[in-house]
Amino acid sequence: MRATKKGKANLAHSQPESVTSLRGDLKRVIAPNPSPMTYWGTNTYLLGTNEVAVIDPGPSDSTHFEKILRQLAPAARITHVFVTHAHLDHSAGAAEFAGRVNAPVLAYGDAKAGRSADMQALSETGLVGGSEGVDHNFMPDQQLADGEIVETQEWQLETIWSPGHMGNHLCFAELQTGYMFTADLVMDWATSLVSPPDGDLGAFFRSLDRLEAHPVNKIYYPGHGDPVRAPLDRVAELRTHRQTRHSQILAALRDAPGSAHDLASRIYTEVDPRLLPAAARNVLAHLIEMKAQSEATHDDVLCETSIFRLI
Repeated sequence: MRATKKGKANLAHSQPESVTSLRGDLKRVIAPNPSPMTYWGTNTYLLGTNEVAVIDPGPSDSTHFEKILRQLAPAARITHVFVTHAHLDHSAGAAEFAGRVNAPVLAYGDAKAGRSADMQALSETGLVGGSEGVDHNFMPDQQLADGEIVETQEWQLETIWSPGHMGNHLCFAELQTGYMFTADLVMDWATSLVSPPDGDLGAFFRSLDRLEAHPVNKIYYPGHGDPVRAPLDRVAELRTHRQTRHSQILAALRDAPGSAHDLASRIYTEVDPRLLPAAARNVLAHLIEMKAQSEATHDDVLCETSIFRLI
């Protein structure tokens, strides 16, 4: 789930202006969709001055679209619309917005793209995602490959396939300036939801490893919340957080077998009750990875109510 960092959960005290100039060639426009899962709303980024890339146009909201367009210089045009992943808060407005500006939508693929064979098999047995809002209608105009570079005279973005939060999740490294757009993989205010079969904990760890090894690490611009100004420290924190959660689940299973929901209720004792279903999805992701590592098992076909026990 998105577990908020201490001191960052009160939106009334942290809500910034809806439009912020982050650098000379980079602006952030916050979509009007705040929630416990999206913090103050989805961050839409405008990169460039005359040839502008829009990253994550967000939900289908005409007011938000108009605010984005008002940030353009008189002679500027939007040349590319990038979508980091197919969750509704990032992608639902992409096709409509791209049609308005006559630019292509670029992404890794549709909502099912990038799933591992194991996660695809789980999906085929009937396991479906939680309530995080998968955009099943999303389809990009152009599919981006891992490592592909898209550039204009003003900017140069490298595609980094980074599954974990979702199979088709992408980060984008701006090679000329040393900053990276990390969407929902690395955020400063919260941890990322990992909800099978779209979320994959093993892939999440591997994606953190890729970002840690990447030379572009001056600053991260996430899908929600403030810029991450100590990126490598934050990556290390996220890894430690997951390892701690793993240890908590092991301890809970030593006490007694249980389903993901049962274990979540035992572990997340101080969480907002509205977020307990998301917590259970995170626990399920850990349990699936523990099964893959031969640490735990369950009877019958895997589903949300499967009872896990230690091997």
